[in-house]
Amino acid sequence: MTSAEISPVQPSSEFQILGITETSVLRYFETLNAGEFDQTAALFGEDGVMHPPLESDIVGCDAIAAYLKQEAQNIKAYPKTGISETLENATIQVQVTGKAQTSWCGVNVLWIFILNQQQQILYTRVKLLASPQELLSLRPQK
Repeated sequence: MTSAEISPVQPSSEFQILGITETSVLRYFETLNAGEFDQTAALFGEDGVMHPPLESDIVGCDAIAAYLKQEAQNIKAYPKTGISETLENATIQVQVTGKAQTSWCGVNVLWIFILNQQQQILYTRVKLLASPQELLSLRPQK
């Protein structure tokens, strides 16, 4: 199946994260890894927020798409397992652990998503699970 044949809403059948059934979260990783950043950003609500590591919040689909096009070109996410729970305000919190790989390093990551009842991503935070020393070593050499 080519990326052009992948539904914008449904993840391909072979893409799975243990413990996660929320289609928007599965599509987030699938489109991110395929470099389909406009489709990744379209998973967010109108005022959706992405909080990448070591950065300020990025708000709105257009800003998220622009950020991903600039910063995520050579990054692959390898989500492994996750849990989801319904919060008091009827939103769903999804936590996914795995690895992110760049051309020069790999690091353990926790992704936190807040979804509305329509499965739109309201907020996501990408948290690096590394010691301060490991984080310093992640900076690209000039």
